[in-house]
Amino acid sequence: MDTETNNTSSRSGSFVLASKVQDYFQLIKFTLSFMVVFSSVISYLLVPGVSFDLALVLLLFIAGMLITGSANAINQILEKNTDALMHRTSKRPVASGRMGVREAYTFAGVCGITGVIMLGYFFTFNSAMLGLFSLLLYGFVYTPLKKVNSIAVLVGAIPGALPCLIGWMAAPGTTFADPGGWILFAIQFLWQFPHFWAIAWIAHEDYSKAGFKLLPSHQGPTKFTALQSVMYSVIMVPVGMLPYYYNISGSFSLWVLFACNLVMVLLSIQLFIKMDKPSARKVMFGSYLYLMIVLLSLYADKVG
Repeated sequence: MDTETNNTSSRSGSFVLASKVQDYFQLIKFTLSFMVVFSSVISYLLVPGVSFDLALVLLLFIAGMLITGSANAINQILEKNTDALMHRTSKRPVASGRMGVREAYTFAGVCGITGVIMLGYFFTFNSAMLGLFSLLLYGFVYTPLKKVNSIAVLVGAIPGALPCLIGWMAAPGTTFADPGGWILFAIQFLWQFPHFWAIAWIAHEDYSKAGFKLLPSHQGPTKFTALQSVMYSVIMVPVGMLPYYYNISGSFSLWVLFACNLVMVLLSIQLFIKMDKPSARKVMFGSYLYLMIVLLSLYADKVG
């Protein structure tokens, strides 16, 4: 009987631990954070003279995950009431009540401070300050602004693209005058508009229920919104040529970026013509693939 009771208690404890770990993964939005930090690591590796060092890459990855996770945790704390109203977010740990606000804030604080210190200690002061700025801008400016005006998307695109600049500035000897970091920042900055508006198009009813104003038009998914996606996708074409022009990467990645940007333009035009959720989903999934392909091709074709 005692053995059976101990086994039951052990299984129960393991289940509680697994559930808590899963809650923390949800709190930091692990998949989204991974993608963001991936762009930071690739940007760091694209700096001329920087070679692949597994220890440094892991340290940068961990620091980035801590800072990004902290920002996402703050986002969920401040939006716990609105998250509870939306189907896609109602089961998040803070919104559902599985995790208290104090616990979430403590976790966010420890993660954020640790991540910033790691950037400052193992990498550079500039990267640490950019990390702190990104965290505060996303958590305490972009998050509440989402209920005020659709300009929140523009504001949110800044911390969304800063990981590229943070990664570049994490390399020793880099300065804010280097064009490389800003070019990578620009690519990821512009990419976010068709990407995010596609998501907002699909989840418009949920977002509206929560009071979020994230589409360019007050009327919701309209031709104007689709046109904005086309416009930013078109701007991405010449910006995608800059890594080659500034000798960051070679001709192979130039053509890869041109092809990827052309696909984004065509998908956005399709959305403008059809004005439906299936087209918006194509833009959304296409944008996910876009970022991975673009970053990997730039690194594979790195010059210097």
